[in-house]
Amino acid sequence: METNYQKTMYACFIGYIVQAIINNFFPLLFLTFEDTYQIPLSRITMLITINFGIQLLVDLLSAGFIDRIGYRAAIVIAHIFAAAGLLGLAVLPELLPDAYTGLLASVVIYALGGGLIEVLISPIMESCPTRNKEKAMSLLHSFYCWGHVGVVLLSTLFFQVFGVGNWRILACIWTIVPICNVFIFARTPIAALVAEGETGMTVPDLCRNKIFWVLMVMMLCAGASEQAVSQWASTFAERGLGVSKTLGDLAGPMAFAVLMGSARAFYGKFGDRIDLDRFMMGSGLLCAVSYLCISLSPSPFLSLVGCGICGLSVGIMWPGSFSRASASIKNGGTALFALLALAGDLGCSAGPTLVGYVSSMASGDFRKGILAAVIFPALLIAGILLLKSFRTSSGNP
Repeated sequence: METNYQKTMYACFIGYIVQAIINNFFPLLFLTFEDTYQIPLSRITMLITINFGIQLLVDLLSAGFIDRIGYRAAIVIAHIFAAAGLLGLAVLPELLPDAYTGLLASVVIYALGGGLIEVLISPIMESCPTRNKEKAMSLLHSFYCWGHVGVVLLSTLFFQVFGVGNWRILACIWTIVPICNVFIFARTPIAALVAEGETGMTVPDLCRNKIFWVLMVMMLCAGASEQAVSQWASTFAERGLGVSKTLGDLAGPMAFAVLMGSARAFYGKFGDRIDLDRFMMGSGLLCAVSYLCISLSPSPFLSLVGCGICGLSVGIMWPGSFSRASASIKNGGTALFALLALAGDLGCSAGPTLVGYVSSMASGDFRKGILAAVIFPALLIAGILLLKSFRTSSGNP
C-alpha cells in the first residue's frame, strides 16, 4: 500500500476516536450539569436520546446526499460539526439565556457530525487498497473501544488533578482531536468505493436483494448483542464486587470496552489466518454463553465475569458484519453502508429496550431481561449460516 493511503487509514482510526469522544464525554458530566445549571437529571439524560436519535436520522438520510457532495467534503464537515459541538458545550450554556438550550444546541451539532462519521469512516476504510480488508475493518473498529477507554481514563485523571469544575477546559481540549483530523482528511487521498465506470446500488436495488435483508438483521443483532449488556455492566460490577460507583464504572463498562477492543485488535492482527465466518459464529456462541452466565449464575461475581466475556465475544460482530456485507454485495456503495449503520444503531437501541421491557415485566429482574437477549446472538449465527448457503448455491467459496 502506498504511504499516503496509510495516512488515510490513520485518519479513519482517529475518526472513530472522535466518535467515542462524542458519545462518551457528555455522560461523565451528568451530575455536574445538574449541580451547575440546576437542570433535572431526567432532562439531561434525554439529551443522550436526542444524540443517538439524530445520528439515526443522519444514517437514514445520508445515502441521498453524500455521493452528491463527495466523501472528502462530507467527512471534513462531519469533523467540523464534532469540534463545534464539543466547543459549544463549554460556551453555549453560558452565552444563551437558558443553559439547557445551550446544551441541547451543542448536542445537536456534534450528533450531526457523529452520524456522518459513522456512515463515512467504514466505506472510506473499505476503499483503501489494503490486502486484507476484514483485518483492516476489525482493527478500525477497535479504535472506538480505545477511544472510549481513553475518554473515561483521561477525563477522570483531569478531574482528579484539576477538579471537575474545570470541565469546560477539558471540553475545549477534546476539540483538538476532530480539528486535527479535519486537516488530515483534507489532504489524504480517498479512493472511490465503486470502481470507475460503475455506479453504486440504490436503496430500491438493495431492498430487492435478499442477501441485503440478512445483512441488515445481522447488523441489528450485532448492535443489540453489544448494548444489551454494556449499559448494565456497571451495575453488575457494583453488586458483584461491592465497590463504589467510580470503581464500578472502571470494572464494568471499562473492562467491557477493553475486552471488546482486544477482540477487534486480535482479528485485526491475525485475521488473515482466521476464517471470518467461523470466528463470528464462535463469537456468537460465546456471547450466548456469557448471557447465560450473567442471567443464571447465583454469584454476582460470576455475573460480572459474564459481562467481561460478553465484551470479548461481541468485538467482531459489528466490523465482521460490515466486512461480510462488502464482500457479499458488490457495488453496494454509500447506500449499503448508510443502511447498515442505521440497522446497527437500531440494534443498539433494541437490545437495551428488550432487556428493560422484559426486566420490568419480571418485577425489575435484569437477569431475566438479559436472558431474553440471547435471541440476538442466535439470530446473528443464523444469518451467517444463511450467507454461507447463499454463497454455496451461487458457486462462490
